[in-house]
Amino acid sequence: MSTGVSAPGFRSLTFFEEQVIKDVHDLESTPDIFKATPEISTIATCSSGVLVADIHGSIHLLNKDFESINSWVAHVGGRVTHMAERRRVLVTLGEEDAVSSPLLKIWDLESFDKRTGAPRLLRSAKVQLGNRPHPISTLALSANLSYLAIGLGDGTVLLYRHLDQSLASSSSLTSLPKPRTVHESPTEPITGLGFRQVTEDSPHVFLFILTVNHVLSYQTSGRGAASATVIDEIGAGLGCATMDQHAKDLIVARDEAIYACSPEGRGTCWAVEGHKSAIHTHQNYLIIVSPPIIPTGSHPSATVRHFSNAAHNASDTDASKVTVFDPDNKITAYSAMFSQGARQVISAWGNIYVLTNDGVLKALVEKSTSVKLDMLYSRSLLPLALNLAKTQGLDEASVADIHQHYGNQLYAKGDYDAAMQQFVQTIGHLQPSYVIRKFLDAQRIHNLVTYLQELHSLGLANADHTTLLLNTYTKLKDVSRLDSFIKTESRRNSSNSDELPFDLDTAIRVCRQAGYFEHASYLAKKYERHEDYLRIQIEDAENYKDALTYLRKLGPDATESNLARYGRAMLANLPVETTQLLIDLCTMSASGTLAPEPEDVPPAVTRANTAGPSYLSYLALNRNSIAAEIPIPPSPSIKTVKLTDPVSRRGSLHEVSRPSTPPPAIPPPPKPVKRLSPRLYFAHFVDHMDQFVLFLETVARRRWGQTVSADPSSPVEPPLEPPADAQADREDQVAVWNTLLELYLTLGDDDVEAKKNREKGMRVLQSPTIPYDPTHALILCSTRGYTEGLVLLWEHMGMYEDVLRFWMDKDKEGDREASKEVVRQLKAYGGAHPHLYPLVLRFLTSSGELLGRHQQDVRDVLEHINNESIMPPLGVIQVLSRNGVASVGLVKEWMMTRIKEARDEIQADQEWTASYRMETAAKLRQVEELSDPEHPRVFHVTRCTSCGGQLDLPSVHFMCNHSYHQRCLPDNEPECPNCAREYGMIREIRRNNERLADQHEVFLEEVREDGFKAVAEGFGRGALNWARVEEVSV
Repeated sequence: MSTGVSAPGFRSLTFFEEQVIKDVHDLESTPDIFKATPEISTIATCSSGVLVADIHGSIHLLNKDFESINSWVAHVGGRVTHMAERRRVLVTLGEEDAVSSPLLKIWDLESFDKRTGAPRLLRSAKVQLGNRPHPISTLALSANLSYLAIGLGDGTVLLYRHLDQSLASSSSLTSLPKPRTVHESPTEPITGLGFRQVTEDSPHVFLFILTVNHVLSYQTSGRGAASATVIDEIGAGLGCATMDQHAKDLIVARDEAIYACSPEGRGTCWAVEGHKSAIHTHQNYLIIVSPPIIPTGSHPSATVRHFSNAAHNASDTDASKVTVFDPDNKITAYSAMFSQGARQVISAWGNIYVLTNDGVLKALVEKSTSVKLDMLYSRSLLPLALNLAKTQGLDEASVADIHQHYGNQLYAKGDYDAAMQQFVQTIGHLQPSYVIRKFLDAQRIHNLVTYLQELHSLGLANADHTTLLLNTYTKLKDVSRLDSFIKTESRRNSSNSDELPFDLDTAIRVCRQAGYFEHASYLAKKYERHEDYLRIQIEDAENYKDALTYLRKLGPDATESNLARYGRAMLANLPVETTQLLIDLCTMSASGTLAPEPEDVPPAVTRANTAGPSYLSYLALNRNSIAAEIPIPPSPSIKTVKLTDPVSRRGSLHEVSRPSTPPPAIPPPPKPVKRLSPRLYFAHFVDHMDQFVLFLETVARRRWGQTVSADPSSPVEPPLEPPADAQADREDQVAVWNTLLELYLTLGDDDVEAKKNREKGMRVLQSPTIPYDPTHALILCSTRGYTEGLVLLWEHMGMYEDVLRFWMDKDKEGDREASKEVVRQLKAYGGAHPHLYPLVLRFLTSSGELLGRHQQDVRDVLEHINNESIMPPLGVIQVLSRNGVASVGLVKEWMMTRIKEARDEIQADQEWTASYRMETAAKLRQVEELSDPEHPRVFHVTRCTSCGGQLDLPSVHFMCNHSYHQRCLPDNEPECPNCAREYGMIREIRRNNERLADQHEVFLEEVREDGFKAVAEGFGRGALNWARVEEVSV
């Protein structure tokens, strides 16, 4: 008795449901095409549907409802034995009564004959080897139509090469490539053929050959072996071999097992015992059909036993067993007995169809993946569910859901390590908080670390996850894993940009909070977080030396912003080094890099300053204005420029190599350089005045080439390149010298040092090139009581009256030499500023003591006032008579001289007035005579005024007593040429006066300056007359 198929290592799960297929027109019967099942010779699937061939030589193309949509006679008077379809090209092998040998026909399923409706026949040829025909046992067609293999019953295999090229190049029905015999085994019939397609591992096409005793392979493409190679010594029967779903391996079904054979030899083996009559593939499933058996209750197969118990006449049936295996997952997905036997198994449209011998067609419909997973969940087969999901090609979210179920199951059992391995697989799909909450207990913190690390490695962690992971490291004091985590190199993602597997800001913050300053500074330094690195070194680790070294490596923008924030702390701990850095920063050259830190640094001077409070008030006043003008720039986000030249800044400017022969072309002017403002750092030097002076003096010397050194031999460095913003640079220069001047007037613990500093301040005030704010300097000199500087500033500003009043106030305070200084200043500045003489005159006559000491000076002042007409005599008398100090005798001679001069001036004016009156009377009489028509004018002139010759006729006489020859006058001349120039000048003056009379704004401006003079001149020009004298025509 035959035994059925059994697979002891496979789990039995019902993944398929049976459905009986009925005819669409008659739901009580099987599809019409299968009512004559015994006449069906072979069935094959194709891209258009299912092909059914019968023993009459016809082929029927069926649709999904198993209705015939096309039929044609392929082999007249014979039958179709084999079919294979690739790329809409059908290859059939059959027999015809008229031909003794088998016929090979090739059909085009895309092109149909218009008359018969049958597909177009491309080729028709005999399959004959030698004179005696042999039956065909099997057929194989490659996926690209390149190769066709035919197995004969006598053990011969024929191979047609380049079939696709032959079909494309010729239209002859008999034009086929010459077959090549690739294998001969007279005692072993061919039971199976299959083509292994090209793969990544194997670039060649192989033909598998199966006989009853052997499995062989033959390389069909390239230069392979001359004959087939045996890969297995045990063969199989007809129908017991098929290619797997990927056309990679040959699946051979034997009684003891199922084998997968590759060109290299036997591969995977599945222990599926029992007799097998056929094997088929459906997606990832293997379908085993057992030969007809007689079911009994003692059969080893449970399926057979159940069928035997359920069937009434089981012993009379010739039943076949159909089993569907999932070999990858070791699952028996379906197993059932077919009482009438299984005639054919069809894999089409995603289903498995089993045709029985009595014409019944049953469909095995695979259950949905969700239903199959629920079955596995109910049996707690989570590992199997995972394997099933992978073989079914489920999306990542569905696979992650299975991992979640599996992890929950393991967590409930207390297997936390295995559970975490499953939860790790859910990253990216399951909310991390779901897993984190499960493992927050201290006993499971190691598992939590594993999950958080994987979360970071996949780049899916947020700041909270980073915080939690680092806190776990610090709680466990696992320094090695902390080192490994934070030193993880940035990985390259798909967009070729650097991406860290954790949140950098959070990592730095947590390391700082936990006291791991070294790790925090490592991250900040590596990823160029300048502000964070300096904050750690200065605020946390108090490592000011490293912070200063790091600042020197930054670019000017980053250094500026960070020094503005940490400059005070740096000065408090490294005053000399920080001052030098600030100097280099504010005097940077065009190269844009800072000089490396000098090795020899002068000893720091850290004396306390007793005059600090006054300067603090000044800084408090100026700090707001500076902050408003120069805001603290943010730290740059770009990568800073690293130092590449170890030479010093001065060397980089002046110690450049020069060619031996100067270039003929004139070098271009240096480009403007944007330098940092030193005003930004003034407030940091509140407690470091000596360093502040050094900073300001050095910046002024390097940046602008200015110094107040008393040593004439001290070198003065040339100024740097022109600045980009001249206005801002000028403001910085003024601010530096204003601050230096205040420091010079403020600092000094003893008289010697104070005197030395004030001498520097005086040199600042005396310098013609040093810019400073005079008003600011006046306030400083006044508040500090610096008399020499105050007087010098007044002199420079042209405030000579203030100089005199200063010395006058000194005289009132009892300084007897002050009056002499007043006279000296008057002689120095009085010539250019005459308004000082009345002031000094009032001062010298303000007291008897002063007048007694400066009588001669008073006389000199009065004489100068008279000579320069600075004041009228009456004004002088009013000045002297305001008090009883000056006597009449003091000014008697001066007054007599002034009176005599006034009388002489009055007499001269009276004489001029009389002459003007006489001239006016004569002019009026002349006008009257000329305008009197009763008295004709008699001309007594006998000579021509122009040429001086004797007058003769014709002659012309003018009323001005000038006569001319007519020939001596220009044509149509209406005026006397001799008087025309004078009259024209007078008329031009009158026209100008009339034009000025209409310009009221000009007149009002003159009135504001000197009212009496302007009004008098207006009357003189006739601008204020009510009626203007009309111009008299001559």
